[in-house]
Amino acid sequence: METGNQRELPLPFPELNDDQPLLPARMINEYEYCPRLAYLEWVQGEWSDSGDTVDGRHAHRRVDRPDKGLPAADTEAEDRIHTRSVTLSSNRLGLIGKLDLVESEGDEATPVDYKRGKRPHVEKGAYLPEQVQLCVQGLLLEEQGYRCEAGILYFQGSRERVRIPFDEELREQTRSDINGLRALADGGRIPPPLEDSPKCPRCSLVTICMPDEINNLRRGQEGVRPLAVMREEAMPLYVQAHRASVRKKGETLEIAIDDQKVKTARLRDVSQVVLMGNIYLTTPTLHELMRREIPVTWHSYGGWFLGHTIGTGHKNVELRTAQYRTSFDEAACLHIARRLVANKILNARTQLRRNRKTGDTDEQRQLLEDLNADARAAMAADSRESLLGIEGTAAARYFRALPDLIRPPDAEGELAFDFTRRNRRPPTDPVNALLSYAYSVLSRSWLVTLAAVGLDPYRGFYHQPRYGRPALALDMMEPFRPLIAESAVMTAINKGQVRPSDFIVAASNVNLTQDGRKRFLGVIEQRLSQEITHPQFGYRASYRRILEIQARLLARHLTGELPEFPGFVTR
Repeated sequence: METGNQRELPLPFPELNDDQPLLPARMINEYEYCPRLAYLEWVQGEWSDSGDTVDGRHAHRRVDRPDKGLPAADTEAEDRIHTRSVTLSSNRLGLIGKLDLVESEGDEATPVDYKRGKRPHVEKGAYLPEQVQLCVQGLLLEEQGYRCEAGILYFQGSRERVRIPFDEELREQTRSDINGLRALADGGRIPPPLEDSPKCPRCSLVTICMPDEINNLRRGQEGVRPLAVMREEAMPLYVQAHRASVRKKGETLEIAIDDQKVKTARLRDVSQVVLMGNIYLTTPTLHELMRREIPVTWHSYGGWFLGHTIGTGHKNVELRTAQYRTSFDEAACLHIARRLVANKILNARTQLRRNRKTGDTDEQRQLLEDLNADARAAMAADSRESLLGIEGTAAARYFRALPDLIRPPDAEGELAFDFTRRNRRPPTDPVNALLSYAYSVLSRSWLVTLAAVGLDPYRGFYHQPRYGRPALALDMMEPFRPLIAESAVMTAINKGQVRPSDFIVAASNVNLTQDGRKRFLGVIEQRLSQEITHPQFGYRASYRRILEIQARLLARHLTGELPEFPGFVTR
């Protein structure tokens, strides 16, 4: 900071006490590269691998094998010593860092940092973030009593060593970045995203940061790049066979029935493991799944969700604090709930308009207009009670018209999927059984997504908190019930993927058979993987990815970055 022509010197950093965490040296590099990236990783605990980060770990395999330790600085020593994988820390600087290699001779030491790729043809032979990270290592070595005049960046792609002098300009920039990151973390406010930056496409956290989406919603910036869209490589693994077991073998999961292997799945292709009924999962397998942050969801044999197992969970305490604070604010809860209900009504209207089996009639046009009016009323509701009434009225209109979306039987005497009204607990006909099961799968998908983002799925804004009830998952699934759950039901019935013979009737309870459930799950997963054009951002993404995008946008709203929670309404 400058006042007139006089430069204001930064205050020295106070020594940390035992309760304050040390800043990792790598975070100083991230801060210089992009303050928002450093905040996401250091303060909010976000992480996601990319090809660059995986390649970087591969490049560090040799130097990650630690030696006996860094010798003490000794002006009398004459031997040149190479020490690999050295971890140093300093409470005075508030830093900790792992150095790839230290070349020392007497009381002089030179840090060597390994970089993947080739040396860039830029001034000083390296970009500023890499220079700063190297300088941090030099400061840590000086804290150990060494003299450190320069460092080395070794580029493995071109096998070149680039010497970086630790001149006063670089030292001042490094100290400024250390103080800046510490102040940023203490301030508790995420920096704004970069605008149309070439840095974003290669960033490993671009699908979490969503720079163009945030800028679009905050300032109406046009031209959203599809940076937050990724191809869904991993998929859920369902296991429902009686007496099945799941074991880890190398990089695969083996599914066996009565100790006979029937299926295998590569771990990298599995996004979650869904166990239905009495399935045996070995402890080593569970440990590996938790280590990889692959959730395991547990269901009854009938498919009802019982709970889920994850690793340590998301570390974003800041987000959960904002979520809890908002959940106790009635006005803020109503503000979010109104949009969720209005979006649900409009998406239900779209479902009816697109899929009706009969021609355009006055009655149907009136129904669509009534649903439009219900959506407007929902946005103007002055209490949760009135919003519940509006939602109930709209749901009654919608479900009365739902039979018009079901294909009539092809042959005389063929059993039809008769549907007169929505009922549950227990469902009394096949259509209601399919709807209930689809809602269960959708709520489980939302629960896993919300937990992965860092939100508490059990503390919502519209559905009231109750023991064992994933209120926020139920909130967020409201706009997607017609688009995913009810659409999957209509598709399964109309295309003959589920037949009346796929149901078991016991007393007044109707449930899917195991074979019918397997085929219906396939329809739901196919719907979740279907790509559509995002109505706000204009790029194509799968419904599975859109669920995560909506969850992250809700998080940005709760933490104050977005003034409004953006809903989701298809056209």
